[in-house]
Amino acid sequence: MEINKITEKIIGCAIEVHKHLGPGLLESAYQEAMIYELRQNGLFVEAEVPIPVIYKGIKLEHGYRADMIVENKRCG
Repeated sequence: MEINKITEKIIGCAIEVHKHLGPGLLESAYQEAMIYELRQNGLFVEAEVPIPVIYKGIKLEHGYRADMIVENKRCG
């Protein structure tokens, strides 16, 4: 799927979550709602994905953790 189409769906899902939940909840509530909406819209979503960091040629397995990866798209 084209990146612009994926982005359009992600923004639409974020608006939908915000309309239904509003402000003030913990991040974890919004994350779960967002994952649900993305999947309902036919997107592949992975949550809490570890992203390794290379330090002096050594791969550190849990350098970062991405909240979500959508459609296997990674930046960088």
